[in-house]
Amino acid sequence: MSSRNYLLLTPGPLTTSRTVKEAMLFDSCTWDEDYNLDTVQAIRQQLVSLATQAEDYTSVLLQGSGSYAVEAVLGSAIGETDKVLIVSNGAYGARMIEMASLMGIAHRAYDCGEINRPDASEIDRILDEDRSITHIAMVHCETTTGMLNPIAEVAELAQRYGKIYIVDAMSSFGGIPLDVAALKIDFLISSANKCLQGVPGFAFVIARQHELEKCKGRSRSLSLDLYAQWRCMEDHQGKWRFTSPTHTVLAFAQALRELAEEGGVEARYARYRSNQRALVTGMRMLGFETLLDDTLHSPIITAFYSPQDPTWRFADFYQRLKAQGFVIYPGKVSKSDCFRIGNIGEVYPSDITGLLAAVESAMYWKK
Repeated sequence: MSSRNYLLLTPGPLTTSRTVKEAMLFDSCTWDEDYNLDTVQAIRQQLVSLATQAEDYTSVLLQGSGSYAVEAVLGSAIGETDKVLIVSNGAYGARMIEMASLMGIAHRAYDCGEINRPDASEIDRILDEDRSITHIAMVHCETTTGMLNPIAEVAELAQRYGKIYIVDAMSSFGGIPLDVAALKIDFLISSANKCLQGVPGFAFVIARQHELEKCKGRSRSLSLDLYAQWRCMEDHQGKWRFTSPTHTVLAFAQALRELAEEGGVEARYARYRSNQRALVTGMRMLGFETLLDDTLHSPIITAFYSPQDPTWRFADFYQRLKAQGFVIYPGKVSKSDCFRIGNIGEVYPSDITGLLAAVESAMYWKK
């Protein structure tokens, strides 16, 4: 751990490689062809290739965090006469509901609770009952708990009922294999600083092109106009409408090269899954229990119940781990006292072993 201050065991921003960091040591002109054509356009093509081999998909990059892109999709893809069913079982589904409310988008919320897996039969019932619904939006990996949601089951329903399908794959794309065409996903949203192991600065949308073309003139925002951003990149060889996050883009290009060197998404998924299993096994040996059943876990982040000890303080535990070079995440579940540990990014088996040793030494309430 000599090359970094500490290991980020969070769902992103995450620990990146030295070479990804070094890619940001260069300045680029946003008008230069080497930047727009060779870097931005190449990234756009690679993102689509990671998502599917189908030819009717395209991608668009957007400045800001992942939530900016989620809001751009909701505000651009859903028309004034449309209505979206938002599936929610955590903070990020709830955030979509809040976005729709603030933008005046007609929506129906299906909130199944933070520790429950969305029920496809209930979604089926809602779609059958409310024929005014035109879109379905849901989160793939809900990092509130670490739960992996049933996007394939909901994809079947979207197809059966003829709905536009929006998937927030912020914390899963690049780390869990999926094919947007096979799942009939119309808009998939993710971010540079998640499983593709870049740094914060921009998000992206992989979209079925004919559905993206329907977004023309719909946006409820100037800056978050998904169609206008895509059209600018299409017409001007990767040019961004407003100032491009150049250093972040260069880092992301390097991160994509490193994904390929690792063996692609399947190899990264195998590493993440191995990390998560070793983490859970080790934490249970130390007396910690997971919030979710093993069948519900994603390989991205895991929530653990806080110890039932009167001297327990998350802030103290956090600082003791940070002093040993590890940064974990506080809990976000409203009705359960827990904390979270992620294992994505430049995290390897030796790091999990080191973390578990640090956790054991940080268990001051056991002394």
